[in-house]
Amino acid sequence: MHNAPKPNIDELPTKAQLRRSTILASIGAALIAVTVYLPAEYAIDPTGIGRVIGLTEMGEIKVQLAAEAEADRLLDEQRAIEQPSPDQTSSVLDSVMGLLVGTAYAQEAPHTWTDTVTFTLQPGDTAEIKLTMAAGDVAEYAWTAEGGRVNFDLHAHSGGESIDYERGSGATDGEGSIEAPFAGDHGWFWRNRDSTPITMTINVRGEYSAVVETY
Repeated sequence: MHNAPKPNIDELPTKAQLRRSTILASIGAALIAVTVYLPAEYAIDPTGIGRVIGLTEMGEIKVQLAAEAEADRLLDEQRAIEQPSPDQTSSVLDSVMGLLVGTAYAQEAPHTWTDTVTFTLQPGDTAEIKLTMAAGDVAEYAWTAEGGRVNFDLHAHSGGESIDYERGSGATDGEGSIEAPFAGDHGWFWRNRDSTPITMTINVRGEYSAVVETY
C-alpha cells in the first residue's frame, strides 16, 4: 500500500483561476446548448450553425414527431369520451329494441279485438248482442255473416232515452264505432231472413263494461 504524496500548496489553483475556469465552463456549456442542443432537440438555431451542420433539420423532425404524437393522444382521448362503453352500448340497443317492439305493438294493436262473439242463426231466428256502456264511451266493432244475409238494427234505449245508430237488410258484414250519448246497453238486433243457417261473428273493443248476449 502506497500513500499518495501530499500536494504542494503552491500547486493548487487560486480562487481567481477557479472563477475563470467556472466562467469558461459556463460559456462553453452555453455555446454547446445554443449551437448543438437547441438545434438538435427543438430546431431552435439562433446562430445558424445548427443548420450548417445538419442538427436543425434533426430537431425539426423531432418537433414534428412530438406534435404528431400529441395530436394522436388528444384524438384518442376524444374518441374515448365520445365512444360509449359496452354497458352504454347495451343500454342503447335495449332502448332501440324497446322502441321497435313498442312501434310494432302499436301498429298491431288496432287489429286486435277485446271480445269476439260467434253464434249461429237458424232461418227465422233472432239474436241480440249489446255492449253495456257509460255516457261518452266509444266502442269499435266489425261483424260478418257467413252462409247468408241478415237484417239488423243497431240501437240503444235506457231510462226513457233511445237512439237508432244504423239499420240494414240483406247485409253480410259491417264495421264502425258506437259513441254512447247515454248510459245503457248499446248494440244489435239480428234476424235471419234466409233459408240457410248463418254463422255470425262480432268483434268489439273499446270502452264498455260487459257484452250482453240474448238468443
